[in-house]
Amino acid sequence: MQVVSNETSSEEKEIEVSGGADALLDVAPSKNESDDTLQIYEIGYHIAPAVKEEDLEKIVGALRAVIEKEGGSFITEGAPSLTKLAYSISVREGERNVDYDRAYFGWIKFEGRRAIVRALTESLKQNPNYMRFIIWKTVREDTRARMKAPTLREVKRTDTIKSSVRRAPSEESTAPVSEADLEKAIQEITEE
Repeated sequence: MQVVSNETSSEEKEIEVSGGADALLDVAPSKNESDDTLQIYEIGYHIAPAVKEEDLEKIVGALRAVIEKEGGSFITEGAPSLTKLAYSISVREGERNVDYDRAYFGWIKFEGRRAIVRALTESLKQNPNYMRFIIWKTVREDTRARMKAPTLREVKRTDTIKSSVRRAPSEESTAPVSEADLEKAIQEITEE
């Protein structure tokens, strides 16, 4: 799969996707689009689990600020939540590499010009809290998979259920029962 990576130069280069590479998928303008054309983009990101939960809003707020500063408008957002990763991601912290098997995953869908993508890329690369991110062009409609509600189905039994004879309540049953009558009823039941 080919992706477009945003380098510091104004020219974009196509690179092969490899483990650990942050990527910009399909964000290059087509022949009939310019950099001033409004597009719908979505960004997905992983924040290191070493970040405290109370600091998440501040970190994601900085990301939103970049989008707003560049004139973008928000469509929808998925708040970051701690999730188990399919594989460990190695992140350079100081002089050593740290492997994480969990991360806070979140996403934002927004509308804006191509300059937002460049600004976001630079901002995310400079922030050590973001382990990985990906940006791609998308559509405005909600394209997430819907969870199907479980459907109830009738189960047919193959064996027969034996019915027992039920007695209709009578006036006798409401009267107090003597111990002799109780013993007699118990013997009738156990004999059956």
